[in-house]
Amino acid sequence: MKCLVIGATGATGYSLVQQLLEDDRFSEVVVFVRSEFPLENDKLKVHQVDFNNHDEWANLIQGDVAFSCLGTTLKQAGSKEKQWKVDYEYQYNFAKNASLNKVPVFVLVSAQGANSDSKMFYSRMKGELENAIDKLSFEKLVIMKPGLLKRPDSDRFGERLAEKMLNAFNSIGVFKSYKPLPVQVLASKMIEKAMSSEEDRIVVVSEFQN
Repeated sequence: MKCLVIGATGATGYSLVQQLLEDDRFSEVVVFVRSEFPLENDKLKVHQVDFNNHDEWANLIQGDVAFSCLGTTLKQAGSKEKQWKVDYEYQYNFAKNASLNKVPVFVLVSAQGANSDSKMFYSRMKGELENAIDKLSFEKLVIMKPGLLKRPDSDRFGERLAEKMLNAFNSIGVFKSYKPLPVQVLASKMIEKAMSSEEDRIVVVSEFQN
């Protein structure tokens, strides 16, 4: 099988690519990145692309399953408009071209609390993206809705602080459902659900065991 990945340089995407390369069910792993990718493998094919000009590489989005785990923070993006471009437009354009090219399975990393009616910008953006991709013609759509992600060596102060607070609450039996989720577990679940034989066209995953 041939799989396609955007967001491969992020913590979740990087772990996902590592696991895909180790999985014998996949013969080719194609990643689309803006800069050089640090991994080398006989199964790996790297395309450096301009996400602002998706039509230039739309013909390359062909395979058996596409994984979308691209994302940024408001702080990193610098504005809501720029975050929307990365988290919504880039991912939607990737999904749209995957659909046009008849990629049957699409896996999207969304977020806990995603809701197009939310008053919170981030949650509303994620919810609107889910709705837009749902309207495309995938045979199977998997939507992952994780909470706080536990990234190796994260340099995001807010994430580190939230993780410490949740771990403290978890240790006394509080907020167990909000336990920080290691990106390796999320990546593994993405592959599991992509390859599962569930009959539902849309599979939403909001609970994870780690």
